[in-house]
Amino acid sequence: MPLTLVPPALPQFAAAAPSTPLGPFADSAVTWTAWVTLMGFVGLSALALLAVGPAAARTAPGAIPALTARLARAAVVVGLLAVPAVLTDLAHGAAKSGGYDYAAAWGSLYDGSNDGRLSGLEVTFSLLGAALLAPLTVRRIAAGRGRGTLLGAGLAAGAIALGTTKFPDKAPDDWGRTVFNTLMWLLHLIGGGVWLGGLAGLLLIALPGGGLPSGLGAAERTAFWSATVRRFSAWAMGCVAAITLSGLFLYWEHVDGPTQLVTTMYGRVLGVKILIFGALLLLGMFNQFRLHPRIEALRAAGDQRPLATVLLRTFPAVVGVEVLLALAVLFVAPFLHGSARNQAYQADLAKHAATSPTAGEAEQLPKLAAKQPTASTWVWGTTETIAVIALMVGGYRVSGTLAARRTSAAAPAPKPASEPVRDAG
Repeated sequence: MPLTLVPPALPQFAAAAPSTPLGPFADSAVTWTAWVTLMGFVGLSALALLAVGPAAARTAPGAIPALTARLARAAVVVGLLAVPAVLTDLAHGAAKSGGYDYAAAWGSLYDGSNDGRLSGLEVTFSLLGAALLAPLTVRRIAAGRGRGTLLGAGLAAGAIALGTTKFPDKAPDDWGRTVFNTLMWLLHLIGGGVWLGGLAGLLLIALPGGGLPSGLGAAERTAFWSATVRRFSAWAMGCVAAITLSGLFLYWEHVDGPTQLVTTMYGRVLGVKILIFGALLLLGMFNQFRLHPRIEALRAAGDQRPLATVLLRTFPAVVGVEVLLALAVLFVAPFLHGSARNQAYQADLAKHAATSPTAGEAEQLPKLAAKQPTASTWVWGTTETIAVIALMVGGYRVSGTLAARRTSAAAPAPKPASEPVRDAG
């Protein structure tokens, strides 16, 4: 890039590109813990409300109290753990010496600033969500009519707590763009929470003693798992669509072309995240197109011995790997600092400059203006949205067709009706 394009206020840097470190491991671990707890609460609540409850009501009503109590207990635990996790993150940011200043973190809640109000709401709604689900940890209450109301209210509280992490902390200059950006982040976070936390909840109830009563018949267990996996698959595919579409927008906003995925630190970290997410999708496809149709076929055939093997070994193992990959995605995410666009721009400016920057100058490197959408941007975005939604809906229908075919092939043939005995006379 010619020197004439360097902004006038920019000092002439040396050829060495600016450093873009990943940041301390401890910082990312603290942030990761906060994300896991907040998203885990949302996912566990959504699983109980949207998949497990309706499936059990249809196939094994007697299992609703135990399953609800099991998931509610896990949700309450992670909801309560979210509070110290968030406070630790705030304390680390408030400490000037690199330690943890919990007094300053606690004092920053509702301190009159926008940041303080958002942090206070994050903690408050985490506690509120846990309090709303706490009664459901008792089976007698979980069997009552208020089950759905408490789960819905708890899920809403958890979603608000998660959303506060991306709400704007000041009045924006461009309300339209800010609202759209916030919406994309909410789709990314809540979609990820429902999907990833739901996977953890499925693993929790798939393990021995996971909530299904011991006296439940084999046929009821089979029907329950078939309905639960199918319902969760529908919600999971919707979440994948939300994550993909919001991810494409964030990619457009922060990356200028695929080459920056390998030439910048932001791009390399994003590339690792995309690879892990891709592996997670492949396992999800295995569940959707291979495992679920087999469960349906075994159910139709009435063969419980192979079904027990699938559910007690293959299913928890696959979901367990999915949970580990999901945790890995969340761990990589905090290492994404800045944007690939600015890192590439700053490196190019430094390469064409003449003098070395001081420490203060290196902290004030120029940044590119935010991308402005054009008509073609909206056309491409609309096309991508339609394509992703069509792919998800088509995939769900195809998996259902595969399950129906396997079910039809595995169903025992009806016995021929015996011919009536004719009177010899």
